[in-house]
Amino acid sequence: MRICHVTPHLPPDQAANALLPFHLGCWAREAGDDPVFIAHPPRLAPTGAAAPALPGPVTFVPSYRAENRVVRALKIGSAAAAWRIGRIAAPLIASADLVHVHSNGLLAEYCTKLAVRAGKPVVLTLYGTEIWHYRPRRFGPDLFTAAYRSASAVTFYSRGLLDFAVELGLDRPGLHVVYPPIANEFLAADRDSQRAARAQLGITARHLLLNVKRLHPLAGQRFLIEAMPAIVAAHPDTTLVVCGTGTLAEELAAKARRLGVERHVRLAGLVDNATVAVYNRAADLFVLPSLLEACPTVALEALACGTRVISSDNPGGVELHGLFGDDVEVVPRESPGALADTVIAALTKPRRTRSATSDTLEREFRPKAVASNYYRIYHSAQGEVRRVPPNRTSAITPQ
Repeated sequence: MRICHVTPHLPPDQAANALLPFHLGCWAREAGDDPVFIAHPPRLAPTGAAAPALPGPVTFVPSYRAENRVVRALKIGSAAAAWRIGRIAAPLIASADLVHVHSNGLLAEYCTKLAVRAGKPVVLTLYGTEIWHYRPRRFGPDLFTAAYRSASAVTFYSRGLLDFAVELGLDRPGLHVVYPPIANEFLAADRDSQRAARAQLGITARHLLLNVKRLHPLAGQRFLIEAMPAIVAAHPDTTLVVCGTGTLAEELAAKARRLGVERHVRLAGLVDNATVAVYNRAADLFVLPSLLEACPTVALEALACGTRVISSDNPGGVELHGLFGDDVEVVPRESPGALADTVIAALTKPRRTRSATSDTLEREFRPKAVASNYYRIYHSAQGEVRRVPPNRTSAITPQ
């Protein structure tokens, strides 16, 4: 089976809609299938460990954003960009047995239109922002809603995301929840493995807190740093490591200095997955104060390493609490005081995650389970398209 993935990102970009297509392509290769990719060029320089070899050929389509408001209003640039996408992507879509579209944007939405027009089964995967910020267009073409309605199946990164889509009036047949995959390098660590991981990283502090996230206002790291003075007062030998890059790096470092916790906060920058796994094994707690999450893969990776999670009450954190019980504790968003109190209590009675958490991860989140879920949806989508008479492919139309 030739599977054409259409995605705005691919590695070395680290977005969820870059990593899942990469993993799906690897699994397809292992299964004897033929993955190909249509994507925008990467934003990061494709060098070093952050740029794994892709599992299939990639056709890059330049991204487009009109700077002139008049041009944007008249959709002149969008029309030209759509024409360019069609010229580049149509032959690849025509040769595919199935088209898997990731996220939203003109590339994803117009390729869905091309695939439906060609009678190809389409699986659309949504990661969060497409639904959290969804607004139906009142004027002009609504390509996202059309793509959503015309896809053979739609998958969501979390149950909360699917439920929110239904609340917005986007209910339709063929909706599925497929959780993000947790790589097998994220393995559970007992106390001995935790000590070994700390020695490998050169960490000597008694307590280690970890956050892995892009340094962005929605990630909420500032609330975690604001909680650090109280945490350090209760547990003086505590270090917080933040793995990630972003525009807030200098601001967060300055905040740590102003609050007098500079010695206790380490901004580690961009860290490869293998090293993130070591940090997760070494940590006592993974702390995720994000304002908005669908299903935070970084928190799942921590749980897979045996490290408990403290999350804000964003939708993804609440959902993980429902799945994993008190291995994921939830506190109010934008509340450094509540965050500090919960971290202090957890450090006072340290423990690793429970065996039930490991069982749930193996059943729902490991690559074998996630790949099986997607292939089940692929085969169902192919069956749905085959049931449409050849001269009526337009029957797969927006509801």
